[in-house]
Amino acid sequence: MTMSTPDFITQAMRARQASYQLATATRAAKDAALYAMADAVMANAQAIMNGNHRDIRRVLSTDIPPATLDRLTLTPERLAAMAQGLRDLAGLNDPVGEVIRGWQISNGVHIDQVRVPFGVVGIIYEARPNVTADAAGICLKSGNAVLLRGSSSAVESNRAIVAALRQGVEAAGLDPDVIHLVEGGYEVTDEMMAARELVDVLIPRGGASLIAAVVAKSQVPVIETGTGNCHLFVDASADAEMAIDIILNAKTQRPSVCNALETLLIHEDIVEWFLPRVMDALIAAGVAVHGDETSHGLDPRIDLVPADGWDEEALSLDLRVAVMTGLDQAISFIRTHTSGHSETIITNDVGHQRRFTAEVDTACVFVNASSRFADGGEFGFGAEIGISTQKLHARGPMGLPEMTSSKYIVTGDGQVR
Repeated sequence: MTMSTPDFITQAMRARQASYQLATATRAAKDAALYAMADAVMANAQAIMNGNHRDIRRVLSTDIPPATLDRLTLTPERLAAMAQGLRDLAGLNDPVGEVIRGWQISNGVHIDQVRVPFGVVGIIYEARPNVTADAAGICLKSGNAVLLRGSSSAVESNRAIVAALRQGVEAAGLDPDVIHLVEGGYEVTDEMMAARELVDVLIPRGGASLIAAVVAKSQVPVIETGTGNCHLFVDASADAEMAIDIILNAKTQRPSVCNALETLLIHEDIVEWFLPRVMDALIAAGVAVHGDETSHGLDPRIDLVPADGWDEEALSLDLRVAVMTGLDQAISFIRTHTSGHSETIITNDVGHQRRFTAEVDTACVFVNASSRFADGGEFGFGAEIGISTQKLHARGPMGLPEMTSSKYIVTGDGQVR
């Protein structure tokens, strides 16, 4: 393997060595480390906040989108939530060593499929300092060392957070080299993607361009956590009040996240009376609505969407609207434009519900519920590393079990084949 950054090689090799100890650590030892990490975050709160303030001052001179600035910003409340998230991880079941299935074959040999850590996980992510603590904690609990490659916009925040996390791990008696912050230019990211002998899996978290670049270029196996071009189809049989409540929640509760609604599809049989009602509610909530020619013709408050404007995440209070001739067109439209994250139908037609859930190919399919529930915490997992939009290994919210692989333990008493 040809690499030019010794610092990265050193970090990755130290992470690999530390991963051996962590893979066999008891749950009690890992939970003690998580509590110590949380305590260290709070003990170093001022240093972390100071680093975050420096990051914010630096990026304010750039053309940073409001959604990105929001994700970058730490507050005392967000810092406390970061620490609490680490403590909450300690209360979750340890997936390592869990027997997924076990059986005995005819000659008496016993076979167990057992969960084991990946080893060394690389996380490549954008300006979200909370991901630094979340990812480190989830990786530690699942027995993995982690190489954290955050964005340059959050470097001061991430340095302070990682210093605190390593301090906590060491105080609990584990090797602090299970957590590393990887710094440097774009060439370091390229090296991570080429480090097949040193890194077991890469998980990119961020915008579409970041994820696409990692998927296209990485020689290391990638778990693709996706962008959310999420659709909601209001069927002709839908309860209007329920539909409007769900639309408002999915779009406005937190518009800058991947499970927020981006495109609203309305059945043509109800559009003439439903569209004005939902438009009034959306505009009152501060949403700017853009649509196809039919919706624009029905309501002049709707701007036209360009022909190529249906595939991007807005991550803002902007919503696209299109009128559908029926369920068939809605499913076809979603198949054309979905990012594979979360899709929703509002309907009282059981047949349409069954068709939608069977025919829409996406990580999460919602019926009469907000896509904002596409979240590991909301699913009851207690924690997540991201929402996987791929089909291999893991799909949907990735909790602790999804951060493991498995191996077969085959036990006999002298049998030969």
